[in-house]
This record gives sequence, C-alpha cells and structure tokens, in this order.
Amino acid sequence: MSYASREWGSARSNLGPHPRTTCATLGTEKRQSLLECCARCLVGAPFASLVATGLCFFGVALFCGCGHEALTGTEKLIETYFSKNYQDYEYLINVIHAFQYVIYGTASFFFLYGALLLAEGFYTTGAVRQIFGDYKTTICGKGLSATFVGITYALTIVWLLVFACSAVPVYIYFNTWTTCQSIAFPSKTSASIGSLCADARMYGVLPWNAFPGKVCGSNLLSICKTAEFQMTFHLFIAAFVGAAATLVSLLTFMIAATYNFAVLKLMGRGTKF
Repeated sequence: MSYASREWGSARSNLGPHPRTTCATLGTEKRQSLLECCARCLVGAPFASLVATGLCFFGVALFCGCGHEALTGTEKLIETYFSKNYQDYEYLINVIHAFQYVIYGTASFFFLYGALLLAEGFYTTGAVRQIFGDYKTTICGKGLSATFVGITYALTIVWLLVFACSAVPVYIYFNTWTTCQSIAFPSKTSASIGSLCADARMYGVLPWNAFPGKVCGSNLLSICKTAEFQMTFHLFIAAFVGAAATLVSLLTFMIAATYNFAVLKLMGRGTKF
C-alpha cells in the first residue's frame, strides 16, 4: 500500500462517521425557523395600535350606524306627535338629513384613517424595536410620523366636540323618560299629571310657534311606551358609547404615535435618504 493511501485512510478514520441529514432533522429545523419567524413578528407588532384600531372600528361603526337610525327615529317622533305642520319641522328635517350624510363620510374616513394609522404603527414600532441595531429610519419616515401625530391630535380635538354633542340627545331623551316615570308613578312627585310635559321647543328642536310643540300627561306616557321611543332612546345611548370608544382609540393612537416619533427623533442614530 502506498504512502498516499495510508494517509487517506488515516484521515477518514480521524473524521469519524459522516453525519446524516434525515427528514426528521429537516422538519425540526423548519419548525424552529417558523417559530422564530412568528416570534419576530409578535415582537415587532404594535399592540397599542392594534387595540386602538379595533376600538376605532368598533366605535365608529356603533356611532355611525346607531346615530343614523336614531336620527331617523327622532324625525318620525317629531312629525307624528309634536307637530302637525310640516313647516314647523322642515328645518329640523334638513338638519337631520345633513347629519346623516356627514355620518356616511365620517364612517368612510375613519375606517381608512384607522388602517393608515395601523400601517404607520407597524412601521414606527419596527423602527423603535431595532433603533439600537442596524436599522436607520428615513427622513421621509420621520416626516410621515410627525404628520400622523399632528392629524391625530387635531382629530382628537374635533372628536371631543362630537362626543359632547352626542350627549345632548341622550340628555333630552333621558329627561323625557324621567318625566314619563313620574307620570307612571304619581306618588313619586307632588305635581299633577297634566302639568308634566315634554316640550320639544324648550330644547330648540322646534320653533316656539310650533303647535302643539309639547305633549303632556297620559299622552306623553303612551309615547314613552311605544317601540319607536324606546328604540330611539337606546340607539342614542349606543351612539354615545361609540363616540366614547372612538375618542379613547384616538387618544391611544396619539400617545403611541407621539412616543414612537419621539424615540425615532431623539434616539435614532442616523438617517438615510
């Protein structure tokens, strides 16, 4: 045997048996890589933005859907019980229809804006997670984040007014319902049943020259027992809850976006164009 053959045999014996790559080994590696990928996705997920987006969609859907139907119910109640002259509530009908068209636009805008904020949350959260690594955000990305912070702040201020306005019909219907409870249980009040009224003119819903403009006594109690009144009252409450949920979601968006933008601006180690 030659010297080269002896050296080759010695080398093979030193290496030992060849490792075998089995199907089970490949399957385990694939599962591990899949788990690692899922873990990276979960780490980079903007949980605050996800919660805010779900809350925003829920709140806007509740506010717009219930608010639209509640306005329709109010229109029917006014023209059926509080005024027989169309000219008395013509302006109110026009205002209700205008609000309903605004509701359509509000729903479309917030669903689109919520999706954009969620996408922006994924971007900024990923940047913040890797701020001390090799990731370097762009100037365009920082400007976009600042724009979303400003728009969300302005929307929050506007929605505060919407939230306050949505409480007005709840207050009116609650007062009417309380008056009906006093009529149904006379022992709870010292006033006569005939003097207990719900006056739509007092709240500015109808002009002062509208006739009759108010409903009193047993007639008011019969209105409160109708399905239209009960449904409209509960729809306004649901719309108020939806407005509150939307306000909370906007505040969450604003806090999360402001924090992420501050981290990107103050702690980012570099930018690229």
